[in-house]
Amino acid sequence: MGEPIIKIEHLDKQFKVKDMDVQALKDISLDIHKGDIYGIIGMSGAGKSTLVRCLNFLEKPTGGRVIVDGKNLAELSEKDLREARKDIGMIFQHFNLLMQRSVIDNVCFPMEIAGMKKKQAREKAMEYLKVVGLEEKAKAYPAQLSGGQKQRVAIARVLASDPKILLCDEATSALDPQTTKSILQLLKEINQKYGITIVIITHEMSVVQEICSHVAIIDHGNLAEFGLVEDIFLSPKSKEGRKLIYQGYEKVAEMKGKRCVRIVFSENSSFEPVISNMVMAFKSPVNILYANTRNLDGVAKGEMVLQLPEDKLLAKKMTAYLKNAKLSVEELKDYV
Repeated sequence: MGEPIIKIEHLDKQFKVKDMDVQALKDISLDIHKGDIYGIIGMSGAGKSTLVRCLNFLEKPTGGRVIVDGKNLAELSEKDLREARKDIGMIFQHFNLLMQRSVIDNVCFPMEIAGMKKKQAREKAMEYLKVVGLEEKAKAYPAQLSGGQKQRVAIARVLASDPKILLCDEATSALDPQTTKSILQLLKEINQKYGITIVIITHEMSVVQEICSHVAIIDHGNLAEFGLVEDIFLSPKSKEGRKLIYQGYEKVAEMKGKRCVRIVFSENSSFEPVISNMVMAFKSPVNILYANTRNLDGVAKGEMVLQLPEDKLLAKKMTAYLKNAKLSVEELKDYV
């Protein structure tokens, strides 16, 4: 796998707020490898946006190290840090476009600052406007664009600087679900075509499940858990992980019965009538408290919450039956 392109080691960040020290990040260590689409997720105020700003030293950590492409950012001079940041593009929730400039001039802007000739900059800008599907809007102004189109312009502007890493700070949270889906698909295509490593900061598990290979869950400045998205979806280990995965389970939490299990169907198992076969085999009904289908990096995964019979031995046998059917089975003790 080689050395990670981003290595975060024991990262701490403190802020002073009204003579108080606020610990925004506590001892965060993560490896992000070249070509990953890595999700960093947490509730509002968890510290995830502070973390992403530490990755390009827009925020300087209080302790620990951030190593990007082999360079320890803390050891770089201001000049070298500016140079290193050229490899790290960033897109934001609110697009940050220049309203008085046309679409093509917005994309050209960072290239002009870098000293590129105008003709070359415009050719490159048109190339990336084609990549994001907006070449026909080159002469339009941001006020004439939808939210999704503005974000596409912002993505084209970042791509024009040839970054190795793209940081997305809540880049889809101002967009409707359909537009979000199209922007995430565009990011996936960019990742595959150019090999750009993408770090996605979000509070929405659906965004992570849609395109990320790996995820880190941040809770009150702590790293609650991290790993492959599929592994955490199948069996979240932390309370914060369960809270994010089990979004939508509120009605389940109101059920007073015991012996609730969560099962996850893969593509193969979803064609088998496992639940009805089990009910017939044990001649005992079960309650289906919740059912849903999630898209995990392009693969449909079904999930259900079942309330098994009160009889402990029977419930144990049913759980074994479900596991033998190659389903992921987890006993639910707490939902939130």
